[in-house]
Amino acid sequence: MTLANNEKIGKKVIQRAMRWGASSAEAFFTKNKELSIDVSDQQVETMKLAEQQGLGIRVLRNQKLGFAYTSDLTDSALEQAVQQAVANSDHTEKDQYHSLPGPASSYAQLSLYDPNISRTPVEKKIELAKEIERIARNFDPRVRITERCSYVDSVYEVSVVNSLGVQGSYEGAYCGAYSLLVAEENGDSQTGFEFQYKLNFNEIDPHFVGTEGAKKAVRMLGAKNIRTQEMMVVFDPYVATNFLGLLTPSIAADSVQKGKSRLVGKVGEKIISTLITLVDDGTKPEGLMSSPFDGEGVPSQRTVLFDHGVLQGYLYNSYSAEKDGRKSTGNGMRSSYMGTPEIGITNCYIENGTISQDEIIAEINKGVYITEVMGMHTANPISGDFSLGASGILIESGELVGPVRGIAIAGNVFDLFSNIDRVGSNLTFFVGKGSPTLRVSRMTVSGSQ
Repeated sequence: MTLANNEKIGKKVIQRAMRWGASSAEAFFTKNKELSIDVSDQQVETMKLAEQQGLGIRVLRNQKLGFAYTSDLTDSALEQAVQQAVANSDHTEKDQYHSLPGPASSYAQLSLYDPNISRTPVEKKIELAKEIERIARNFDPRVRITERCSYVDSVYEVSVVNSLGVQGSYEGAYCGAYSLLVAEENGDSQTGFEFQYKLNFNEIDPHFVGTEGAKKAVRMLGAKNIRTQEMMVVFDPYVATNFLGLLTPSIAADSVQKGKSRLVGKVGEKIISTLITLVDDGTKPEGLMSSPFDGEGVPSQRTVLFDHGVLQGYLYNSYSAEKDGRKSTGNGMRSSYMGTPEIGITNCYIENGTISQDEIIAEINKGVYITEVMGMHTANPISGDFSLGASGILIESGELVGPVRGIAIAGNVFDLFSNIDRVGSNLTFFVGKGSPTLRVSRMTVSGSQ
């Protein structure tokens, strides 16, 4: 099915919705094909190929919203879904802020589809996963167990059409690789992992994925406990993006409008460290979450959220923007055709600083480099409070001296980002979130003593 055909179906759906009494209507189409391959001990343990396509229909009638969806694209099924969407609008409350966006003058031109992802034979993808495992197991004899080494990819199409003139389509693809390994020594076992996602097949580096996963497992062998103390804390980019994920819900306009954010009425105020500039950019080249438009057909854009610690604004979809008398920032995100647009991030990241990770660590007399946190799902996204288990590597006299485990850190994410005194120059993305190394000036690290 071509993108033009997707839009043609969408137009028919819109016409039918208007005939059934909708004042405005929208059709949102997605199609995706996903492959996953898991390898262990040079054998394929699982291989899954899944395909999904469908169409979601939003209608507005008498300031009421109706929604329905279908995976059956036959005429009769589409007619039934349209009728269901219109009927559903009878059971929702009137809301003057329900709206659909109008047409855009243009969309960003992005390169999101590498045909090599589809063209590469599955045998080569299996071999890539096996190569990751071989490299990892050969890195160090203490790497003895492969939980899994994996290859994944997804090829997708997106189309949106509405009665106000929005009409757009794009296709994209991404691929990724993963290693999860166990190292053992003297009765101690430690896990390590690494993953990499790219828009281009030839950019996947099995040597990096295998070596880094093995290195992380081995470096934690012999980890010890430490006593509770206050010290400098350095966050690995991966851990930093975990905390970024705790901060971003407070920047969503709907959270602010519902009073579920500490940032209500704080635009223009310094909230966090002046070293932090936080950006959400749906047009970022090579960004895994980049797209020409969001789930409503609003053009994707670059939005600065914090500029040197000062709050610049919030993320909006059409509904929340209408409520605040603003324009959507292009953050109406949909996970599939089965849902309506909710506010979400695209490529959200902390901009690079000017100092390397090695230089950050070299400045520290006593501290800890946090490589993993556990229990982030228990943190409070409204208040920002957290209490997490952690592990990492002790820092003494500017050197990484040995692994530590069984530690805990607690606090508030806004306080944490306020106390950042160094931002590294190694911005690293983990799917839709990115961060360089971050250092907190002082933090209580709870140990076993």
